[in-house]
Amino acid sequence: MRKTSFLFVAIFVLAGFSASFAQSDDTVKPELNSKGDPVHRSSQNSPVDLKAGEKITRGAALANGVKKATVEKALADPSKLEGKTVEISGVIVRSCKTEGCWMEMADKEGGKSVRVTFGDHAFFIPLNAAGLKVRAQGVFKTNVLPKDKVDHLINDDGAKFDKINADGSVTEVKFDATGVVLTKAK
Repeated sequence: MRKTSFLFVAIFVLAGFSASFAQSDDTVKPELNSKGDPVHRSSQNSPVDLKAGEKITRGAALANGVKKATVEKALADPSKLEGKTVEISGVIVRSCKTEGCWMEMADKEGGKSVRVTFGDHAFFIPLNAAGLKVRAQGVFKTNVLPKDKVDHLINDDGAKFDKINADGSVTEVKFDATGVVLTKAK
């Protein structure tokens, strides 16, 4: 009986030692997007619960005296504003659901919208920013998004494009913002 008890204790102790020396596979693997890149999470893109009239800012502070423009006029003739720093205001129609790395905004609900980016992920907006009022400063740019980028934006983030080219690419007018102010409507 003593041998059995000793054997039981020895097995128990050895099991404990081997468990403490075994490599743990509890490592948290990062969430990846469709491009295989890690998804960025921070306090900037955490969901917010703003009260009416409450504001949050992202990116650079908005400067005074910047020429104002509307999304509709910019989309009607993008060459007039391309590369010039302007301020646009409106409402966020939709935003990136994965990282908060872009938004679509329109002058008003139901209006034509433009996709707004934030440099090369220079800052992020809350994942639940859709519906908030926005003021943004930056520049309009026209560029062609390749098919893989279009697929990524649609599949991962819920983007919508009015016209997709035959090869799956999209020619878009976008707004690259240096700073934004988001406000909960009253």
